[in-house]
Amino acid sequence: MRWRIFAMFALSAVAFGQAAKKWTPPRTPDGRPNLEGIWTNATLTPFQRPLELGAKQFFTEEEAAAFERLRIQQTDVDRPEARRPGDTGAYNNVWFDRGNRVVESRRTSLIVDPPDGRVPAMTPEARRRYDASRAELARRPADGPEDRLLTERCILFGAAGPPMLPEPYNNNYQIVQSPGYVTILAEMNHDARVIPVNPRPPVAAHMHQWKGDSHGRWEGDTLVVDTTNFTFNNQSRFGVSYLDGMTDQNLHVVERFTRTGPDTILYRATVEDPTVYTKPWTVEIPMTRRQEPLFEYACNEGNYGMFGILSGARAEEKKAATGGR
Repeated sequence: MRWRIFAMFALSAVAFGQAAKKWTPPRTPDGRPNLEGIWTNATLTPFQRPLELGAKQFFTEEEAAAFERLRIQQTDVDRPEARRPGDTGAYNNVWFDRGNRVVESRRTSLIVDPPDGRVPAMTPEARRRYDASRAELARRPADGPEDRLLTERCILFGAAGPPMLPEPYNNNYQIVQSPGYVTILAEMNHDARVIPVNPRPPVAAHMHQWKGDSHGRWEGDTLVVDTTNFTFNNQSRFGVSYLDGMTDQNLHVVERFTRTGPDTILYRATVEDPTVYTKPWTVEIPMTRRQEPLFEYACNEGNYGMFGILSGARAEEKKAATGGR
């Protein structure tokens, strides 16, 4: 009996030691953690915590399953009630890929800081600028293509980042590493970020870019990417209606990529824009490996839809000027 008890304790100790042993990521030829592959950040976890959840940071297993069923039902664009009378519709549900699970931690939001899971309030001046730009857009929504949203014009999507946020579809990325560089190709709008991971001076302060100027460094096994020099625009940079807000030229994003298992990367990004938000905020999004390749994303809306939008606006103006004739 004693030897059986001893064997049980010995096996338990071995199992505990194996579980406690830190997973070691594979390495590239130059010794860096290997982030290469095709990954997806599709998830049903909402960007911000729903207000009705209050201070609840995590779902129970049963609550997560119920929330997943609800979200799948709510986001089904083929539901009869999802289409308004006279609405011709767009893509049907087969084209969407939001995933079918919440994140493994069962967090109630992708925002992990502040603790309420919500984007902080805007500064009074930023709110004034935002309200003024929205009012102008409502008054003159289509004088020219520059009045339309960046996503509608196929210029920038939230998936490209930084920060890299899930979209309703095409939530896929390909990461390629070479000595001194990491390249991230986002399937959504086929944007590629070439990130130098070597000593290199930043671009001049007056040079602004849609995706900013990114520089990487390694902190242990974590790739840290620091990005500044964003283009100023009153339209939201965070994808398709993620939040009621905007950014400006003072936006600063710090991203962290950490391999946590054979098929997972933990992605964290902290957003700081002191002239827009009253305090920084952080998202945490797991990325899982995919075996399927990326496909070309041809954003035809910017090529064909814009003509229809602008010509339709001119037709409405002509109708109003002639008393509806």
